[in-house]
Amino acid sequence: MKRNSWQEYQKEIADDHYFYVRSCIRQNFFPGSEAAFLNILRNDLGRDVGEEARHTSCTGIGYHSDIVPLETIMTVVARQFAMMTEAGYEHFTSSCITSFGIYSEILETWKEFPETEERTREYLYKATGREFKKPKSLAHTSDIIFHHREQIGKQAVRPLVNVETGEPLKVVEHIGCHYAKLFPKSGIGGSEFPYVLAGMIESWGGEVVDYPERRHCCGFGFRNYLVQANRGYSIANSQKKLESMAPYKPDFIVANCPGCTMFLDKWQYAIAEMEGTTYGPDGQGIPVLSYEEMAGLVLGYDPWELGMQMHQVAVEPLLDKMGVRYDPAAKYLARNGKYIGQPEEAAVNLRCTSQPIIRKL
Repeated sequence: MKRNSWQEYQKEIADDHYFYVRSCIRQNFFPGSEAAFLNILRNDLGRDVGEEARHTSCTGIGYHSDIVPLETIMTVVARQFAMMTEAGYEHFTSSCITSFGIYSEILETWKEFPETEERTREYLYKATGREFKKPKSLAHTSDIIFHHREQIGKQAVRPLVNVETGEPLKVVEHIGCHYAKLFPKSGIGGSEFPYVLAGMIESWGGEVVDYPERRHCCGFGFRNYLVQANRGYSIANSQKKLESMAPYKPDFIVANCPGCTMFLDKWQYAIAEMEGTTYGPDGQGIPVLSYEEMAGLVLGYDPWELGMQMHQVAVEPLLDKMGVRYDPAAKYLARNGKYIGQPEEAAVNLRCTSQPIIRKL
């Protein structure tokens, strides 16, 4: 019987009633993305998404940095599951890729070592008086958007198409390592055939760019960045990816990990300052979007409501290609209308605005 590898990497994703846990870091990097996810699910798709204000960080960064012990993080995760149980939900979805990897690792550990689960239950009860049921399903939020991609496509206001040429936008997709490489069966397509972002791009009219370093790590790696002396390793990994994709002239990059999205965006500014190199046309960088921002633009959301003014690389060239209407004067205004300030340009003019402001060197 012929082996069908693709079937082994399919994932069952719940259609409704999600218990949602936020990321501890991505609200600082891309503050509109989580709000966009909730608005898309609740208001555009009519799905039920529950939250709990008392949930905490999964402590994944501390765990991967050898600061938080395994027994501690298991107890923290058990508390998250307890809040899901108390709220009456069974389908657990996480905004952060690192958290998703942590939850996958702990559930797999408990499956293989039931005595570890029992010990965690004891720790949790002694510390908080709580008990929990394990999730019926575990999904990353990019899985949820992927699951509903066809319905989003039917409601599309602006497909991933260049309005001037009518051609599909060329999109680089980057999958976070903790999504598919730690536990390949936990991600759609696994590490060999990851399709979670490619599926969105194709469903919404774009063209996926294949290039040599497509599956190369962005370089975050926790210790690579948290230890200042190691940051050269981090930026070198991002540079390798950017140099590999640049000849294919992508219109933008989309990632499903908050760290990957941040580094692929902000390292372009650093590389411009350090080496005078930019990877987009006319001194521009390559815009880097979260998948919620991509979905939001497709659905007609205002880019500044999505928080895209927080990007280091200018998004206006992409918005113009898509035919997005936006107010340039509103880019750096807070919700109360107060001006929040505008970033300076890089020494070699990696543009942060539609009309570059050249800084004297």
